[in-house]
Amino acid sequence: MTRYTASGFGVPGEAEVRSWRNSWPPLFKALVRAGLSDMWVYLEYGTPGGGRRLDALLIGAGPDAVLGLVVVELKQWQTCRILDATRVQRSDGVVTAHPVHQVDAYRSFFTHWRPKSAPVLDVRAVVVLHDATAEEGAVLLAGAGGGERAGIPVLTAEDLSRPGRELAGLLQAGDLEAPDPRQVMVFEHIRWEPSSRLLEHVGAELEGSGTFALVGDQQDALLRILASAAQHLPAPESDYQAQEGPVGGAVITVSGGPGSGKTALAVRLLGRLMRAYPAAHPCFITPSGTLRAHLLDAVRSQKAAPELFPGIGALRSTAQRAGALVIDEAQRINRAGSRGLPPDLGAVVKKVPLAVIFLDERQVIRPGEGTTVEEIRAATRALGRTHQHLDLTGSFRCAGSAAYTDWVDALLYSDPVPWAGHEGYDLATAQDPFALQEWIEQATADGHTARTAAGFCWPWPRDRPRTPVLPLDISIEVPTPTSSGGTRVWEAAWNARTALTAPDGTVLAPKSQLWASHTGGHQQIGCIYTAQGLEYHHAGVIIGPDLTWTHGRWAAHPEESRDKELRGLPPEQYLRYALNIYRVLLTRGTHTTRIHSTDRKTQHYLDTLIRPGSGSGSPR
Repeated sequence: MTRYTASGFGVPGEAEVRSWRNSWPPLFKALVRAGLSDMWVYLEYGTPGGGRRLDALLIGAGPDAVLGLVVVELKQWQTCRILDATRVQRSDGVVTAHPVHQVDAYRSFFTHWRPKSAPVLDVRAVVVLHDATAEEGAVLLAGAGGGERAGIPVLTAEDLSRPGRELAGLLQAGDLEAPDPRQVMVFEHIRWEPSSRLLEHVGAELEGSGTFALVGDQQDALLRILASAAQHLPAPESDYQAQEGPVGGAVITVSGGPGSGKTALAVRLLGRLMRAYPAAHPCFITPSGTLRAHLLDAVRSQKAAPELFPGIGALRSTAQRAGALVIDEAQRINRAGSRGLPPDLGAVVKKVPLAVIFLDERQVIRPGEGTTVEEIRAATRALGRTHQHLDLTGSFRCAGSAAYTDWVDALLYSDPVPWAGHEGYDLATAQDPFALQEWIEQATADGHTARTAAGFCWPWPRDRPRTPVLPLDISIEVPTPTSSGGTRVWEAAWNARTALTAPDGTVLAPKSQLWASHTGGHQQIGCIYTAQGLEYHHAGVIIGPDLTWTHGRWAAHPEESRDKELRGLPPEQYLRYALNIYRVLLTRGTHTTRIHSTDRKTQHYLDTLIRPGSGSGSPR
């Protein structure tokens, strides 16, 4: 229990400790009986970002010295009711993930979060119901379906009593031997990270062939939403348009911080609803034009893409016809002067049979925004409809480092603390924008996506010439590293509003909404409006003169802003939005972040928090 708490999982409750005492002894007795005493065993193995803990993970050396992993899901159940291939209802009435579905997601995690530099892994999985009979285990296994989950056995008390090598085979470890300590050390130092980005696989996710693994509270949330869909949407074979009215009605809010997997879950949900309830015409809407542009770009080969991802201006009309509606970045919906819900969102809550609304209240970045979970809950209940709220607590960006996202929140909203390189996330400061630019260019040359985003503190004229050369609107004076006391001037261009190409066809700059991912974007500077909702491998962040560390606290300087929506605000009101903006910019990097402040005192303060050596220094 001491090590459990020291690992950051908190103090275990009585029920959890009781579960360990009931489940661990049968597992270890089985391992000894199977002749697997030399296997390495990790109990309560935490996935990155706190997404979920695995009950047990066995490590052994397989054929050709390939490291073999066996993910073990331990259950004390004897009986349960099979709802479908992904959900079961326990004897106490709780609906939860089917254990085979659950352990399959963990197996998929190890496959798809393994970095290219890590050794090849042979990942297997098994469910152990140590109190169940063979008949009860067979019922559970039969309800799991086949397909991707084929090959995951469900072992019962009878199986655990089988002799040596037979039991080892049932535990998926018959060909595994004691691992070399060096292999174990390499495994323990793997920095798990997504092998691909969501936007590269949106089409596959919608078709049901995606490879993104939803684990922990992501998986739980998906199952709970689908359960609500089964209750409030018409049967798949019925015609939604012919219904007298909505079949029941439910609004589900899903909260989560940056990188908690909101958009990944939303896209996976859209795909499931499309296949299960096509007559309900499920749609995905976001007030972020940048995120919508990337989604449309990712599925541009699909003719129905504009209908699946209508613009935010169509929210009210979509609410009149859709049976299921997924809304992402809902905190950014314009309130249009209303004191309660934004009128368009009010229409959704009133009309749509199943509305799933994703939001992060700390990503409100303009005065006309700011929908809250409480407002949605109150409006839903006032209409006599069902409301359910779900929280995503994991961190699946920033190398899965919950410590980094916690550090960012402490830096901006509470008491800043030194960064000590927790969980391996690569964070450092850049002493000037020249160094930051060089770092971005090197990362790009190495084949990674690398972008610099800045506070909106320099002019960005709307009427820019459509020429192969962008105006260098951003200008920052940098003291020269000599005793002369002179300065150099670093200049850069904001991202282009329209795509620019050279006469020979070379892409010089993508249009602003695709700046974060398309060729040439690393040569321009992005801002909150082109970065929010997206991610890239390496993130450079320039904190402009609108936010400084002064007298032990953050001070806002709205007069330094060039955003017409924010420039005229009082400092204390502007501070809220500035902190939220920089929180977004600081959490875009999946691998590394470099920070530079144009204010010398603020830069010095950041240098004291981020000690040299806590980042690796060069892009990976």
